[in-house]
Amino acid sequence: MAEKVYVVGHKNPDTDSVCSAIVFAYLLNQWKEKGGLIKIDGEAVPVIQGEPNPETKFVLETFGVSTPEIMTDAEGKKIALVDHSEKTQAPDNLDKAEIIAIVDHHKIGDVTTPNPILFVNFPVGCTATVLKKLFDWTGIEIPKEMAGLMLASILSDTVIFKSATTTDMDKAVAEELAKIAGIEDIIKFGIDLKAKLSAVEGMSARDIITRDFKDFDMAGKKVGIGQIELVDLGLIKDRVDEIYEEMKKMKEEGGYAGVFLMLTDIMKEGTELLVITDYPQVVEIAFGKKLEGKSVWLDGVMSRKKQVVPPLQKAFEQV
Repeated sequence: MAEKVYVVGHKNPDTDSVCSAIVFAYLLNQWKEKGGLIKIDGEAVPVIQGEPNPETKFVLETFGVSTPEIMTDAEGKKIALVDHSEKTQAPDNLDKAEIIAIVDHHKIGDVTTPNPILFVNFPVGCTATVLKKLFDWTGIEIPKEMAGLMLASILSDTVIFKSATTTDMDKAVAEELAKIAGIEDIIKFGIDLKAKLSAVEGMSARDIITRDFKDFDMAGKKVGIGQIELVDLGLIKDRVDEIYEEMKKMKEEGGYAGVFLMLTDIMKEGTELLVITDYPQVVEIAFGKKLEGKSVWLDGVMSRKKQVVPPLQKAFEQV
């Protein structure tokens, strides 16, 4: 019996993670018919590691694409990773799986393989941008719905091109995908996406913190960094104290050296960084601003990957 290949993004999946899994699974299946580099016997199937957020649900509904099934254990399976290459973000028991491919746009993580694999990683704003280039390279035609998923992913990850991670390639690819997907006003579509992600009504404080939350090893210390993007920080101002108290609980429960939550204001183009840490000096080392109280405003900071993780990594190495 032919063995399936499970294409999966990171834990706490965002739009790029979910959509890239769907798109790469489609690409692998089409590529197989053309005798592609990756030899797979069975079908490539997209899966996710958690429930999609409101923005992602909106994207899938808009382009008429089904939500992938949840899979959190990789043992005994063939796996293709998208949007990450870190064990802490991968499905459980990844060391007992066979990894056949990785497509990403983050720093190279700690996932290793015993054999050569397809590994494609560009320093761009989104995994979907990398996937678009794979379509170009393989000559495989992009269906309208796949173009829509990739466009939405780029707009989401680059925060409508406002993030420091945005490259000219992201913008050019987005323009090409918009034409295929039939989206005339890219910016309006991006704002519609972010309005969905800004909806926090009915969410618990824990859900807000963990909607887009990742663990990092920083100089041997466990650090958690979450981010929630809002069209207006006023949407959450009355809940900051509640969220802060929940961050304290998470820190103790998870044994973190620090828990950080980026409250990113899309329109003001900056981030209010909520901080709970045993090493408050890391904030000043990393961002040149002393932590006073619960948080610090970081003007122009939109990207966790490029503007928060690297300086915090260096700061934790100094304490």
